[in-house]
Parts: sequence; C-alpha cells; structure tokens
Amino acid sequence: MNGNMKALIKKPGEPGASCELVPIPKIDQHEVLIKVKAASICGTDVHIYNWDEWAKNRVKPPYVFGHEFSGEVALVGENVTSVKVGEYVSAETHIVCGKCVPCLTGKEHVCRNTQILGVDIEGCFAEYVKVPAENIWKNPLGMPEDLASIQEPLGNAVHTVLTGITAGVKVAVVGCGPIGLMAVAVAKASGASQVIAIDKNEYRLDLAVQMGATETISIAKEDPLKNVSALTNGEGVDLVCEMSGHPTAIRQSLKMAANGGRVHILGLPEHPVCIDMTNDIVFKGLTVQGITGRKMFETWRQVSELLHAGTIQIKPVITHHFSLEEYEKGFELMKEGQCGKVILIP
Repeated sequence: MNGNMKALIKKPGEPGASCELVPIPKIDQHEVLIKVKAASICGTDVHIYNWDEWAKNRVKPPYVFGHEFSGEVALVGENVTSVKVGEYVSAETHIVCGKCVPCLTGKEHVCRNTQILGVDIEGCFAEYVKVPAENIWKNPLGMPEDLASIQEPLGNAVHTVLTGITAGVKVAVVGCGPIGLMAVAVAKASGASQVIAIDKNEYRLDLAVQMGATETISIAKEDPLKNVSALTNGEGVDLVCEMSGHPTAIRQSLKMAANGGRVHILGLPEHPVCIDMTNDIVFKGLTVQGITGRKMFETWRQVSELLHAGTIQIKPVITHHFSLEEYEKGFELMKEGQCGKVILIP
C-alpha cells in the first residue's frame, strides 16, 4: 500500500512528540498491515514522551511509538494464511524469537530476544501499523474498539493477579494507574475477599471503588502499613500487586504481605531499589515474582473470555477519547494522573 499516514513521532533528545505525515509501512511476506481504529496511551508511552532516564537508555528515536491498539486488517503478506483482510484484530506487542530456551519451553513471554512494538520497533500511534501475523489476536465482532485496544494492558493485570491466586484471598493493589485499576477489577472478579487499593491520587482511588475495591488507602493522608494491618487483623494480605514502581511502595509491598504470601511486581523503578531481603522476604517466606507482559497466548484467551462473559467490567477505566492530533491533551492528563485510560483515535 502506497501513500502517507498521520503518526506520532518521538524525536530524539527532548520531551514531547510531533504529529507528522510519514510513509505507510511496507510489510514483508509474514506480516500484516492494520488500519488502526483506536490506540490507548500506556505508562510506558508516558516514559517515552517525557524522555526520562529509562527512555533515554532504551529507545532510539526518531520513530513512531505506541503499542496498544485495535483495528482492521488492511493488507496481508503473501505467506500469511492465519488472518484475512477485513478482520477485526488487536495484537500481542512482544515480538519474540521462537528459538531461545524460554520460547522453546512455553515461556515466550520471557523471551531473551523480545522486541516490543512501539518501544524497539515502529508502533501504533498512527493510521497504520504492521505486525507479524503470529502476533495477531482476533477480536469478537461487536467488541467496542476502545475496549479492544486495552486488552493488552488488561492482560498485564490478569497475569499479575491470577498467577498463584485462589478465591477468598486478601489482595492489595499498590498504585492505581490504569493497569492497577484493571488489577482491582480482576482481583474482585476472581473471588478475592478483600481488594485494598492504595495510591495518593484521589481521582484514581475513586475510580478504584468503581472497579471493585472494597477499601482504599490514600498515602497522602494515611500510613499504608498501619491501615493494611488494621484491615487484615494484623495478618497482612495474601497477595500484593505492586504496580507503581516507586521504591518506597516496593519496600512497603514486601512488608504488608502476610507470612507465606506473594508479591507480584509489575511496576518498573527507574533505578535499583534497596530492600531488606532477610526480614521482608526470607524470614517471611514470601514468593516474589516479576511480571512481564502476558503469557502468549494463554493470558489473551483469559482476557477475551473474561470480557466476553461479562465477568469483569472494565469500561469505567476508559475515561477520555481524543483524536490523534490532540495527543498533547491525553499525555498531559496521564502526567497529571487525572484520567484512567486515554484513547487516541487516528
């Protein structure tokens, strides 16, 4: 397909981005070209937009960023048989090698050679995006385009919560950004007896209640460790989902977990974090697990089934829609924390 398209370009050396006309991507024989219908802003995109230390050390501008989307297949490569033009799709954004030991043993989500759409290669904040055919996920007809675009981050929440969880447990979600809010909904829907949402942002704590939180703790007003202890009769929670990446929050997550409990860490601290491993992990017998991406494609199937069955209600987390040209409004809301999920429409 020839011609140009609108796209958000991350420029090197400075915060921000620009909306420009660039060539529509050319696809190889194993790739699919998708006309983007909706793209959502992720915390990773904010890191790139802000040009923080993580972004400076990871991404190589200029390029199109963004990785969460839904759309319609516009063109398929000559060797593609698994998907057809016109189909309604989203995509797994971790592009793996298929050859390393994790890939060969069913652990593709921790492939040693992963490339991430919109981070390491051209992304989806554009009218068109190309992805390998093997990364395509076919959406149910009738699923709203904005909801379909957030299945990828919802997969992060599902992976974080459902790894090792059983019904009746007490769960704390530390950090109520969009994925943290989704984790609240997943925990509640999965049978948690308590879902404690912890953040400093009152707007997002209010959203957490809408998503199913049984209690909220504002760290701007309250001591999270004392409050979690009081809410759990001094036992602590069975599962802590650390979604913020803040060093203090990570240390507190280890302390608020019950003896023999689990701490799942999805948040990405910008720098190394000092923890008391002896007292807060070893002597407590904690299981601490890093969560990266989604199990391919086990988590995608869980997400699709949970949404299709109406088991989880995620719509409240989508709070704003903007055109691609209005991207600055969306990123400002994300930086200020006065939003849930922000959707850009090319």
